[in-house]
Amino acid sequence: MRTVRTVRNERSATTGREAVVVVMGVAGTGKTTVGRLLADTLGVPYAEADAFHPPANVAKMSAGTPLDDTDRAPWLDAIGAWAHSREGHGGVVSCSALKRSYRDRLRAAAPGVVFVHLAGDRALIGRRMAERADHFMPVALLDSQFATLEPLAPDEPGVVVEVAPGPQVVAERALAGLKSLSPTHTVQSVSNH
Repeated sequence: MRTVRTVRNERSATTGREAVVVVMGVAGTGKTTVGRLLADTLGVPYAEADAFHPPANVAKMSAGTPLDDTDRAPWLDAIGAWAHSREGHGGVVSCSALKRSYRDRLRAAAPGVVFVHLAGDRALIGRRMAERADHFMPVALLDSQFATLEPLAPDEPGVVVEVAPGPQVVAERALAGLKSLSPTHTVQSVSNH
């Protein structure tokens, strides 16, 4: 069974090449991999949110200390500035965007952004994080990410896609969900067997 929850909003009618897509979710959901696949398919630039972190944030996370809202503010502002620069041209950026207030901050900078929330259960994500050796985010911080996570609300433009099937399938489902966005205020669940 395939489930994609689509969240629609007045500002989400633009979901083609010209949209700026924020691939969000906790660490280990595959934001970078799926983000690159989406960008390649759409023929738009991809930006890795980790590249926007100041060195102090990277050091803090590498030491196993969660970031607070003060740490995240300049990071979110830098991502928002990149998204704003891509409005009307399209782009994909990965960003955990765990709280509604973070997404609101991104939308304040770039009102037309749409979100792809990569979702999965704690056990699956923990296994994935334990298997990767090339990232500064330790598995120990995963619980704090799940505790912080505020899923997309019905008035936020975007789609929620389960990550269990793997990156290629997730990217295909995300694209299908983005294409189904329209200027209404409804939440839709789509299931295929």
